Parts: sequence; structure tokens; C-alpha cells
Amino acid sequence: MMPDDLALQLTLWRHHLHAHPELSLKESGTAAYVCARLTELEIPHVAGVGGHGVVGVLSRGGDRAVGLRADMDALPIHETTGLAYASRHVGVMHACGHDGHTASLLGAAALLRHDHSWSGKIYLVFQPAEEGFGGAEAMLADGLLERFPMQSIYGYHNWPGLEAGKVLLHEGPVMAGAANFSITLHGRAGHAAMPHDCADPVQGLAYLIIAINSITSRNKDPQDAGVISTCTLSAGEARNQIPSSATLGGTIRALTPQTMRLLQARLADVARHTAQAHELAADVDIFSNLPPTINSEAEVALALGAARQAGLNVELAQRGSMAAEDFGRFLEVLPGAYAWIGNGTTAPLHNPGYDYNDVILPLAARYMATVAKAALA
Repeated sequence: MMPDDLALQLTLWRHHLHAHPELSLKESGTAAYVCARLTELEIPHVAGVGGHGVVGVLSRGGDRAVGLRADMDALPIHETTGLAYASRHVGVMHACGHDGHTASLLGAAALLRHDHSWSGKIYLVFQPAEEGFGGAEAMLADGLLERFPMQSIYGYHNWPGLEAGKVLLHEGPVMAGAANFSITLHGRAGHAAMPHDCADPVQGLAYLIIAINSITSRNKDPQDAGVISTCTLSAGEARNQIPSSATLGGTIRALTPQTMRLLQARLADVARHTAQAHELAADVDIFSNLPPTINSEAEVALALGAARQAGLNVELAQRGSMAAEDFGRFLEVLPGAYAWIGNGTTAPLHNPGYDYNDVILPLAARYMATVAKAALA
């Protein structure tokens, strides 16, 4: 059970973090706050890992080691909740619940600190820059696993719409791999009344959007999840000119590396051939590649059993999500498991009215602590 005073402390910690959100790569204040709380808990820690990352170290003999991870960054969204602890930084808010993830990992640290039933090392990985800025990759590049060698790693994400406190674990893919893309078509500019003297990139772009939509319906196995969405368009400045170039951008998502490779290759092929058909040239840029988050079988079984033993409401999930999460970077090099913990009936993630549900803080802390002990056992 979670002591009442610690449950209250978790809420106070989260409310402070919620009121002081920081964007990716700018989490200096959040990192300092985490360090201060770890110091209060008398937990040794190292700051500045992969940017503003912090790693706490709980050590009690033994040879085995496990990692627990929480993300710390916020989003460039203006909060509309009207809460007493709403963001004090205009245009920045914790719209994804990383404030709750950070607070609950501190809670797990507090529980483990005073629990003498385990031995080994537990590394508390407070990760910066999860929201598309490569925080996991930066921590790995900064020697996370060499400096803090661990056999496995675990994490979770709150999940709006799922019963508050319910834990879902996936056997296999949890979240999609993701990549962004930008395609610019280059043509010949000219007067809109004389299109025969031009090579029209806007018309080429219109055909390209339709062609892109055919990739997922005609090139991949219908049973393999994947999506390509066109999200931005930019072309021209004058209503009576055919511009020299036009650009579209968007995202590619897939639950397996194989499908991701297929979608990226076909996107590039379709863009170049559509451009050629319209006497245009195409520049294709595919970037910010994230692998899918794929749980390992043994670690899912371990987490499932540990959560049940702790009395948590837990079950196996039937399907993953096409949202993306850079925890997959860790799972490329370490076995581990990523869970969803229900946030209840709340606004969705990345919504200006979203708020992490304080009710699940003790449950999430207990889940993380319990899984860590099971991994060490």
C-alpha cells in the first residue's frame, strides 16, 4: 500500500511540475527539481546525461540491474484547463502527462528506498526531449548503458479513455515507429493565365497527395498497420502566378520495422515518379525516424505477474497505438516492457484541456516499484 503522506506528496510534486513546464531540450528547471527531490530522498544521482537527463541510482548489493524510465518535457500548447496549478508559461503545457510520469517515478524511488526486500541496482532514468527531439537517443549516445549497465528497462504512459489505474501490457508492438517527411516539387513559374508555358508544381502536388494515399491501401499487407498522413501544404504567394515550387509535409507510422521501410521506400518512389509525370523535379526528405516500441515477451510476462501480485488491475492489450514514443530506442538495445496506465475519462493527450489524473499517481508508482523488484529477483 502507498502511505497517505507519500500519495499527497506525489500530487504536490506533480502540480509543481505541471505549473512549470519546459519544452524539449530546455528542461533545466525540471531536471533541477528532480535532482532536489532525489537529494531529499537521499538517492545518489547524476545530472546532465544526454542533455538535461538525470539518472538516480539505488544500490543494495547483488549483480542484477534494472532501469525505470520517465520522460520530463512538455509541449508547445497553450493550456485551457483553468486549474489552480495550470501552466505559468504561456504557450507551454504538460499536455501529455510527463509531469505525472516524472512524479510517479519519484514515488517509485521513495517506495524502493525504504523497501529492504530487494537487492541489486535500480537506475531511475529521467529522460528529456521525448517529444520528437531524440532524448532517448541522446542519453544512449552519452553512454547511459555503459555508465549505468542494466539488463532490462521498463516504463509506462498514462492513457486517457482507459479505466483509471488499469494497467495494459502488449505482447509485441505497443506504439508505432514514426518518421516525418517533406516533399518539394520544383517546376517553372509563370503567369496563371498561361499554364502551357509553366510546369505546375501545385497540380503535381494535388496528384501526389492522392497517390500517397494509395500506398497504404495497395502496397502493404492489409493486416499490417501503417499510415501516411499529409499534414502541411505550402505553395505560392500570388493568386495569378503559378509558383516555381510547392511543398507538402507529413508523417509515416507503422508497427513493424519492415512495414516502415516499405512505406518510406514507396513514398520516395511515388513522389519522384509523380513529379516526372508532370515535368517536375522532386526533393524528398524523410527524417526524425523513431523505431516502433516493441515489448519483449519475457519482460511482458514478468511485468504482468508482478502487477497482479501487487493487486493492480492488469490485463493484456489486444492492439497497439499508431502514436509514437521514443522508448523504442531503449527497446532496440535492451529487453523491456512499456505499459499503459489508464487516466480515466479525461481530455485526450496533446489537447489544451488535458490533465494527468492524480488518482493514478500512487498506482503508477507502485507498478514501477513492483516491476523493478521482480526484474531483480
